[in-house]
Amino acid sequence: MKREPTAGSEGSVGEQLSYLLTLSRPRFWLYLAGPVLVGVAYAAGSVADLITPATAVLFAYFLLPANVFLYGINDIYDREIDAANPKKDDREARYRGQRSVPVAVAFCAALPLLFAPLLAAAAIPWLVAFLALGAAYSAPPARFKTTPALDSVSNGLYITPGVAAYAAVAGSQPPVLAIVGGWLWAMGMHTFSAIPDIEPDRETGTRTTATMLGERRTYAYCGACWLASAVAFGALDGRLGALMLVYPGLVAAIATASVIVDRAYWWFPAINTVVGALLTMGGLWRLLYG
Repeated sequence: MKREPTAGSEGSVGEQLSYLLTLSRPRFWLYLAGPVLVGVAYAAGSVADLITPATAVLFAYFLLPANVFLYGINDIYDREIDAANPKKDDREARYRGQRSVPVAVAFCAALPLLFAPLLAAAAIPWLVAFLALGAAYSAPPARFKTTPALDSVSNGLYITPGVAAYAAVAGSQPPVLAIVGGWLWAMGMHTFSAIPDIEPDRETGTRTTATMLGERRTYAYCGACWLASAVAFGALDGRLGALMLVYPGLVAAIATASVIVDRAYWWFPAINTVVGALLTMGGLWRLLYG
């Protein structure tokens, strides 16, 4: 059984670090770090471009510190809402006011100042966008997560690591269609992940795209986002578009089958990892074989 700190307690250093690790949602680490690999694979002009100080530090940052920042600030400002959220009972950690969490969030937000000099200037705006959207999503006064439509649109932040990585390697921005396709994918992914939270959010009076639409229409919204994403990627390369069609296909299957969405939600880390790996291998194939 998961042991959580009591209200205001800090525990030992080991317990605090263990808590921060759980807070960072390890099963979702690749949601931020994975796009870095994709961006590097498609930006690289040679094998030597794949592993550089810039690519290494971006991957390391978005693997763990960026997740502590993103989910830490979310948990701080969702403390009251999470009291009624069943996901916090087993798979995630429930924030109880530990002082170490705001300190860790601030530290992780400041870390890019240390490695920004290693990056091309074209990458910096995307790091700023990640931090700004990550904070504005959860923290007042913006708190996008409680504003239908903005909660979904702002979650394009999940592709900013990939765009930053591409720009860091290439020294220029990726194709606009790739950014649009990735942003639409992230919008659909975020809103799908909000479906299991519809009832807890309604109980606490939290308004989201999912609570506004309801479960059935949220499925349709996610399917539309993912279909549009596949079209955008397909305009770049038909193979990319075909791969991204897995998402509207999945949401259609889940919506029409007797699958509990709370269970289906936990499939997506594995699905996204496989799709991300295929995208990365496609970029590496292009690099090695033309």
